[in-house]
Amino acid sequence: MSAIRVGMVILLAGGISVGVAIVGQRWIGAPKPDSGLPARQSAPLQTLPDFGLTDLAGSKVSSEAWAGKVVVINYWASWCPPCVREMPLFIETQEALGEAGVQVVGIAVDRPEDVEAFVAQYPVNYPILVANPEAVALSKRLGNRVEGLPFTVIFDRRGRRVFSRTGEVTAAELKAELGALVDAEGSAESDEDAS
Repeated sequence: MSAIRVGMVILLAGGISVGVAIVGQRWIGAPKPDSGLPARQSAPLQTLPDFGLTDLAGSKVSSEAWAGKVVVINYWASWCPPCVREMPLFIETQEALGEAGVQVVGIAVDRPEDVEAFVAQYPVNYPILVANPEAVALSKRLGNRVEGLPFTVIFDRRGRRVFSRTGEVTAAELKAELGALVDAEGSAESDEDAS
């Protein structure tokens, strides 16, 4: 296959993924923007806001539960191929860095029954929360301007946003971002122990 054809296939797949994400957002009932005056773009939130969502067991989970941890929030859906492709990376990350204070959190922009079926078939080792319209709006406030999936945002231990990406995250990106945060915290603890 020629390089041009491969490029076209990649562009087409990306366009389909973004389109499906937008349709999925409307599917869960996210509010539509006003069609009157143009919306003013505001700067993305720089800190982890206080919010609560329901997990698959029906319990309310607050973002306060992750205070003091490096938090990786991943918006995804079971019908989103790039989302599903990157999930093993988040599972490995939680397994490798959970004891170092890293918490991966999945926010599913999907119907609860579809998420439950997906997680039953492909178990994960981190919390999965179900998005509501406010959670979808929050993703935009966190930097997901196109409201696409997957969307990943990372916060340091003080709740400061240090990374965000709309689209699939690579292992190298995640390792670089989290490695720096975990190493920086480890160095700070070593310095405190020495004094």
